[in-house]
Amino acid sequence: MSGEVPCVRVAREHGEATRRTLADADLIADDYEITVEDGWLYIPISDVDAVHEVLKLDLEGAVPEHDTQDADTGTSSDADSHDPELVTKTVGERDTQTTPAELLGFDPSYERLGTAVLLDEDDDERARDISAAVLESDLPVDTVLNKASKVKGETRVRDWDLLAGDDTEVVHREYGCEFALDLAAVYFSPRLATERHRVTEQVASGEHAFDMFAGVGPFVIPFAKRGADCVGVDVNPDAIEYLRENARRNGVADRVTAICDDVRDVASEYDGWADRIVMNLPHSANEFVESAVAIAGDDCVIHYYDIQHEDDPFGPGERAIREAAEPAYEVTVETQRVVRSYAPHELNVCLDVRLER
Repeated sequence: MSGEVPCVRVAREHGEATRRTLADADLIADDYEITVEDGWLYIPISDVDAVHEVLKLDLEGAVPEHDTQDADTGTSSDADSHDPELVTKTVGERDTQTTPAELLGFDPSYERLGTAVLLDEDDDERARDISAAVLESDLPVDTVLNKASKVKGETRVRDWDLLAGDDTEVVHREYGCEFALDLAAVYFSPRLATERHRVTEQVASGEHAFDMFAGVGPFVIPFAKRGADCVGVDVNPDAIEYLRENARRNGVADRVTAICDDVRDVASEYDGWADRIVMNLPHSANEFVESAVAIAGDDCVIHYYDIQHEDDPFGPGERAIREAAEPAYEVTVETQRVVRSYAPHELNVCLDVRLER
């Protein structure tokens, strides 16, 4: 069997690097075969919009595959182009592997994090059935966890029921970075991978980047890999230990300073230091805006995350920043972005705000 699907087309000699980038972002459509034809590699992809973020392609929509051969020479007219592009291409379906859905008779909802599967099931029996099917399937999984509480407390951790596996520690890979973490001890959301990559792509070598709620380093580590000098602060001592470990894992320990403290007590030590600040603490980031302004340098971008009602998702954050920063800074909102739906009528949003003294 075969089907016409969106594919990233890239010259074969550059295909492995592109494939790795797409695999790290979990964007390869596993139901279809990667195909080689006439010197090109065709990589089926699962999310056109996310591929646009990752590879910076001009994706107004997938365009049909076209004949690239020159009429006179019979050779590819754009063979010297190394840039990936998006096309639609008829490719073969991969030999099907056994999935949890096939074993259960319904399609269960779960998240993947490294070799762990994360469930959110209220029914204990249903959770155990899904766990058994996940382990029996061909998924590369050795741990299954079911959420046993909401995120709670200052450190934003939750309780888990361990349905399979030895413990709650996992290793997660994202856009070429590797993160060790213990889900029972730290907060981490794999759903924000594309958003983290969007921000990381803006970072330049030599920048001073400050993450006010750093966790295990999902912003700090990729920033440092792009050459930024980074400070990550968190009140959770377990998160800070993992941040230090992840800095070592990714070879950026010399560019990462990890501090276990309330960032409001640290701000005075970094007065005017930062070129870029991440404020990913939805629901209460507004309580820390004055500290962010203190840390900001003469020209600084703040990535401010918030959760607000859909009627005015960006207004509260912008007003909070303007109140704290003006008139000392000129405030420009460069980007207003809905990251995801959070709850009925509530949106998780990001404002990229430039402060210029």
